[in-house]
Amino acid sequence: MSTSEDSNGADERVHREYIMNVRIVELPGEDGPRYRFGASEHAGRTFAEADTAELYADVYFDVNGFEEAGTGERGIPPVMLQAGRDTLAAYMLTMPYADRQWVGSFFGVKPGKVERYESRVRKRARNIRRRAKEEGYA
Repeated sequence: MSTSEDSNGADERVHREYIMNVRIVELPGEDGPRYRFGASEHAGRTFAEADTAELYADVYFDVNGFEEAGTGERGIPPVMLQAGRDTLAAYMLTMPYADRQWVGSFFGVKPGKVERYESRVRKRARNIRRRAKEEGYA
């Protein structure tokens, strides 16, 4: 992992680096580290857990990028609605108010089904990144 300085002068470490200038940075904090997702065409978003930030990155790749600006605190980017149930469920899992129970209730399915939705998105994102790397889009 590499270390850099952000605009506030606080140390930050790259937690995970993806293709196409997408990355997750670990930020130190008094209550433990936080994880900031960043991409060229995205304002960025910070998460309490690395796994949630990684899922957010997977959703980002699954829909070929998106921007949340203008959606409001509880809004959903339109691209999520077009992407399908599994992608929408995975995106909702990255919200601070949602967990597998809540998302399952929203869709009328059991939490195990939500886990399968999440797994499909993660798998597609890995395949997208692999193919993009093979085609030289690193």
